[in-house]
Amino acid sequence: MASEVLEKAKQAQAAAAILALASEEEKNRALSYMAAALEAETERILAANREDVLQAEGKGMAPAMLDRLTLTAARIRDMADGVRQVAALPDPTGAQLAAWERPNGLQIERVAVPLGVIAIIFESRPNVTVDAAALCLKTGNACILRGGSEAIRSNLALAAVLQESLQRAGLPRTGLAMLENTDRALVRELLTLRAYIDLAIPRGGAGLIRMVVDTATVPVIETGSGICHVYVDAAADLDMAARIVENAKISRPSTCNSMETLLLHREIAKEALRKLVPLLTADGVEMRGDGRSRSLDAAIAIAGEDAWHTEYNALIMSVKIVDSFEEAVEHINRYGTHHSDCIVTDNAEVAEAFLRRVDSAAVYVNASTRFTDGFEFGFGAEIGISTQKLHVRGPMGLQALLTYKYNIRGQGQIRV
Repeated sequence: MASEVLEKAKQAQAAAAILALASEEEKNRALSYMAAALEAETERILAANREDVLQAEGKGMAPAMLDRLTLTAARIRDMADGVRQVAALPDPTGAQLAAWERPNGLQIERVAVPLGVIAIIFESRPNVTVDAAALCLKTGNACILRGGSEAIRSNLALAAVLQESLQRAGLPRTGLAMLENTDRALVRELLTLRAYIDLAIPRGGAGLIRMVVDTATVPVIETGSGICHVYVDAAADLDMAARIVENAKISRPSTCNSMETLLLHREIAKEALRKLVPLLTADGVEMRGDGRSRSLDAAIAIAGEDAWHTEYNALIMSVKIVDSFEEAVEHINRYGTHHSDCIVTDNAEVAEAFLRRVDSAAVYVNASTRFTDGFEFGFGAEIGISTQKLHVRGPMGLQALLTYKYNIRGQGQIRV
């Protein structure tokens, strides 16, 4: 008897062939049904989520992870709005990307096409179920989702609502599959089904991502962890810097785009800390710094040896004083995860140098790193945030879920 993974992979591959040919109208109708069903079934979804949250609390899940797991009516409305935004975007499938004629008369065009079957492995965040379903559907892909055991009831409830909407729209409900068995052995099986899976995308902590990368024999887009930096330059507006630092750290510390390390130029460090320490302390943030920052404010605890390599995902941050712009850039490129990094400065020349020299997916001047998000970038939603360089980078919207093929039209040409 075929395993759950193999059976759903076969079904997804068959569904992908249908979804690849679905019209924009058919896909948008299904997305509209999905958004409406999420709102109509809010209580059903929240009831399932409450069970997950109660179990997670009983197991002592960290507050930041509980925040990722918890759904509210407002968050479900946001999910529905995200689905509607995806529906409103132009359909990218089938778009002609380039066209040319060869001297022998061959007409060649490059056309955007779906990838096929996408496996998405994620932890704790039920909203991934909705984002993945919407983006994959819009691009004509089928998806197989495997969420963490801590969110299994929430994910199954969301998947059921979305599958019902697919079916109502006349599209195969098997185009969206959620693995019900949370045994980790099944993840390894999923990641090695080269005959059925075209791409795997992990979303979660560094441990999950490393496991997927090390295990998979199918192609993987690595959505790296987020050791994000804010560098406050010597020419910074310190009031602006305080707003950006506070937002980047506390608005939702459990996310990968929150700031983990604050770098301060030595010329403004004392004044910056005078503003920042009371503000962040009142927000409940624990600051861990190098010797120079601690000498300026006793409220800063000592940073451990691994501080610069740590993604806290909590109300904890590292602080370091640097002597120059060059030292700040070197620190970011050495210790960062190439996710999102920011400079606060009024010096336009320094700002442009930062944009050129910092090797990250998203590089900011005078804005919070928290904007690295598919919704904020205008993508409607995202499938993840890629920190690698092939084949996509940064928030992954519709274009990230497409590849291309060449269509060649001739009039009897042969190669001689």
